[in-house]
Amino acid sequence: MKNILILTLVIASVMSAKAQENINDLLAAGIADAKRFTQDYIAPASEGLGFGINNGWFNNAKAPKRFSFELSIIGNVGFIKDDKKSFQMNVADYENIRFDDGSPSKMVATALGNNDPDIRIIITYDDPIFGNQETELILPTGIASENINIIPTGFLQASFSPFKGTQVKGRFFPKIESEDAKVGLYGIGLQQDFTSWLPADKIFPVAISGLVAYTNLDASYDFTDVEIVEGENQRIETNVNTFLFQLIVGTKLKIINFYGGLGYVTGTSTTDLLGTYRVTDGFLFSQDIIDPFSIEQDISGVRATVGANLKLGFFGLNADYTIAEFDSATLGINFSF
Repeated sequence: MKNILILTLVIASVMSAKAQENINDLLAAGIADAKRFTQDYIAPASEGLGFGINNGWFNNAKAPKRFSFELSIIGNVGFIKDDKKSFQMNVADYENIRFDDGSPSKMVATALGNNDPDIRIIITYDDPIFGNQETELILPTGIASENINIIPTGFLQASFSPFKGTQVKGRFFPKIESEDAKVGLYGIGLQQDFTSWLPADKIFPVAISGLVAYTNLDASYDFTDVEIVEGENQRIETNVNTFLFQLIVGTKLKIINFYGGLGYVTGTSTTDLLGTYRVTDGFLFSQDIIDPFSIEQDISGVRATVGANLKLGFFGLNADYTIAEFDSATLGINFSF
């Protein structure tokens, strides 16, 4: 018997919370086919997270006073476009998988989409006793099957101005655990108001700033106790690392300011399937598969942001909208000292 298509099952279970039938059948297609399918299946979700965790880094273009401190609570919603909900699956790219109706290719759901009606495939595998065998299974669907069409993110953020025109920023989401899932986030950034270097910066009508920021998201899901497949220490781990380069222009008014920015996001997402998976035909054969494979994907794209900031004493409120591969809306509550 060849190795596995287990990540198909794992992602489907995590993203859509739906159990899959004929679990052993999912383990037959082989590592190459499993990796190929899951790479296309999870790519839009990884990309959406990569863009989402880079929102909210700025709420103004002008620099605060030296030694000032700002604490922010930031919430963000990324909107899933239709072209991120499916991908073209060509059977010519697979060794042991074909569609049950003989189609050479079909549009099938990503982790963000939904197969309606169900899409069935035929898997060919080698049984050590009976030779070549075939079995049918239903491809996993995605979160759209639960009417979820957004990717939410949120974090705490703080900034400090050690020098004139300079802001050092940090963001954090404490690593929390819920039902065997863990997720955490941290980031650091530097924003510089270039117009603060000008001799007459106080009478210059707008501020122009540059921002460089790094963000890391780390998540894991331990499904050993779910007993999807017999084994030990079964888990999926995802790590997203991104950099944001942003140019920001904004007004310099006392109470309400408007700002806009043009930026570029670049980074990588790595998803590892770890643990021991004991594949069996139920009677005579079993095989242990350890740490099956890792999938790495690039994340990159241009983004444009427009927004407004309202400041009333030490309290502030900002909202903006970003156009990118995943359009998004951000709301921030800010406290300045």
